[in-house]
Amino acid sequence: MNVSEIYTSIPLGDGSTHAHTSTWVASTLRQEIAEGRLLPGSKLSEQALSSALGVSRNTLREGFTLLDSDLIISRIPNRGVFVASPDAADIREIYAVRRTIEPAALAWGPKLDIDELSRIIGQARAAAEAGNITLMADANQQFHETIVRATGSAHLLELMSRVLAKMRLVFHAMSDAPDFHSHYVSRNSSLVDLLSAGQRMKAADTLQDYLNTAEAELLDHYESSQLR
Repeated sequence: MNVSEIYTSIPLGDGSTHAHTSTWVASTLRQEIAEGRLLPGSKLSEQALSSALGVSRNTLREGFTLLDSDLIISRIPNRGVFVASPDAADIREIYAVRRTIEPAALAWGPKLDIDELSRIIGQARAAAEAGNITLMADANQQFHETIVRATGSAHLLELMSRVLAKMRLVFHAMSDAPDFHSHYVSRNSSLVDLLSAGQRMKAADTLQDYLNTAEAELLDHYESSQLR
């Protein structure tokens, strides 16, 4: 998908007041990043985006400021605004947050939806069988968002939306390593099996180990890529 198609796919404001705030702009662009439609290094055109979103350039710039604070865009003087390309420090920060929130959500979240997690596993398996890395990544994002949704906390979901956007930028770097995504389909399925058996604490401990492994893999891949 080219840049103009990406901008065309972005949902327009519905004319209500909230749809034209900088917060809505930031949330919409964050979602585009989380869903893999805006990739690391992509330039964000003020003219194209303000038109696509139906907002003024001032409002768009305010939205950029919010995204800048999330560290998912970069402002480069005399060049413009770009989707960020995460580094090793970003990977460590993402996984520090995830290790704090996700295992606790599995262990104690009052709104754990095992049926929804199982449904997502079905999507992930279909994507793996088709060799579709993008859809595997999509399913993985949905799976972990659903885990955090178990907490019933709007604040934690808001935090996770920011983490998911940064995660997607990191996962893009693994597009040349399809096995990274495919073996996590199996790991996610194992978590659902434990939850279905009522073993929530074991699932939480397993997820903790899984996140440690994923972080190590991503850091190793990142460090190797810097040597090429």
